[in-house]
Amino acid sequence: QVQLVESGGGLVQPGGSLRLSCAASGSIFSINTMGWYRQAPGKERELVATITRGGFINYAYSVKGRFTISRDNAKNTVYLQMNSLKPEDTAVYYCNVNFASWGQGTQVTVSS
Repeated sequence: QVQLVESGGGLVQPGGSLRLSCAASGSIFSINTMGWYRQAPGKERELVATITRGGFINYAYSVKGRFTISRDNAKNTVYLQMNSLKPEDTAVYYCNVNFASWGQGTQVTVSS
């Protein structure tokens, strides 16, 4: 069973930055795609960004130019650098592996 542990969430003012980390562990045969999803209050979960083992990256249009996803394959860890944060970025952010396994989520709140 794969286990994902997110960290780095918190409270930040609009325009600020935050860096999320997600470390994968457990019985993982192969990790191809890692990514971040988020769910705001009253809304459904949506894709934020994904990155394949080979480095192919996909971003949601709403975060392009502001967020950067990266990964360290040796550490089985994926990161999400979030800059120029907006109040609408407020959500619980979830780490995902191979479009299947999920972390418990970390709260990101952007507010004045």
